[in-house]
Amino acid sequence: MATRAIRVGLIGFGTIGTGVIKLLQRQQRQIVQKLGARLEMARIADIDLKTDRGVKIDRRLLTNDAQALLDDPSIDIVIELMGGYEPARRFVLAAIANGKDVVTANKALLAVHGREIFTAAERAGVDLGFEASVGGGIPIIRVLRDGLAADHNRAVYGIVNGTSNYILSTMTNQGGEFGEVLRAAQQQGLAEANPTYDVDGIDAAHKLTLLIQLALGARVRLQDIPTAGIRDVSQLDINYAKDFGYVIKLLAVAKEDDGLEAWVQPAMVPRAHLLADVNGALNAIAVRGEALGASMYLGLGAGMMPTATAVVADLMEIARNRLHGSRARVAPLGYPLASQRPTRIKPLTELTSEFYLRFLVQDRPGVLARIAGILGEQHISIASVIQKGREIGATVPIVIRTHEAQADRLQRALRGIGRLAAVRAKPAAIRIEDSLGQ
Repeated sequence: MATRAIRVGLIGFGTIGTGVIKLLQRQQRQIVQKLGARLEMARIADIDLKTDRGVKIDRRLLTNDAQALLDDPSIDIVIELMGGYEPARRFVLAAIANGKDVVTANKALLAVHGREIFTAAERAGVDLGFEASVGGGIPIIRVLRDGLAADHNRAVYGIVNGTSNYILSTMTNQGGEFGEVLRAAQQQGLAEANPTYDVDGIDAAHKLTLLIQLALGARVRLQDIPTAGIRDVSQLDINYAKDFGYVIKLLAVAKEDDGLEAWVQPAMVPRAHLLADVNGALNAIAVRGEALGASMYLGLGAGMMPTATAVVADLMEIARNRLHGSRARVAPLGYPLASQRPTRIKPLTELTSEFYLRFLVQDRPGVLARIAGILGEQHISIASVIQKGREIGATVPIVIRTHEAQADRLQRALRGIGRLAAVRAKPAAIRIEDSLGQ
């Protein structure tokens, strides 16, 4: 008896698309054994049909016409791997309208247009797989949607951008300033030519938007998440963090207690915390629930094959549903979209934390007193002060650890301190996170 085929169309034949083709070819026999059916690549759409991707494919599958792929009634599942907002949004919605199931790795698209797409998938009764959009090869979406479905999650947090984590890890373990480490990462292909989304925290904010919906059932807007990146983290900060017993990481955090606190920012994590040992391009996502407590999920968060693994896993799950006549048995987020709670994210005016502050100043009498005075005017209490290597007239660092302080008051204080004549560089402020748990 001939093995049934589930026909697949791919839009976007870049790095991840190439990985998907490689994995489907490499694992063809195992996939058939597990599914009892073949995943057959029926058509591949891309604007570039000339570049050699290093995989053998029938060139008759290639097309510049994505719409023809979307309109092909023989194609069961569409994979969108082109990235960006448009025309990806239009293509995904067209596939859903044509009754096709969809797999995507496009976290930016889902972070901004997710509600429209999730609604369309629910109404059309099709499956939407997006495991690869958060955490690369870490199956965090399945964990949140299925494995932890019975728990009441109170927090989700972690390291969700491999490029920033690689840069900070390298600065911590090998030295170097941000700019030189970034350039080396770009030369090795570990950072994009335009690294803005990664190093400015935007990519992590996209992912946090999805994690909040999955873990906490809350409807939030990307633009409401306070977001900062790692460009201003210096080797001085890395070394002082070590002295204090901390490691600097770019964290994405959502905590529900008295309202929802959500942010993406560099933070000092205690050396003893599990996240402190997550190095290189690894991602780690922790979930804290009322029943289970804390659990953590670790793995490669980006790259061709880890991400392709997540895409093909979605393909296989959707193929199983098709084979057994149980399409859309689980809503994309694991719950009906109608039950999602519109939730206000606390603005900076309501966020508090202890902070590490670093000032580069001309060493002269009265400077520390003036800095302390401005902090006091904003009701910011000083826990400790470090000033090393005093030399009158030279530029020296002053490092302050604050008690719990309100973030907006701190920003006002830093603006005032930055205007002092003795201050030689933009003041640095990094959150100190002692309350994440393990």
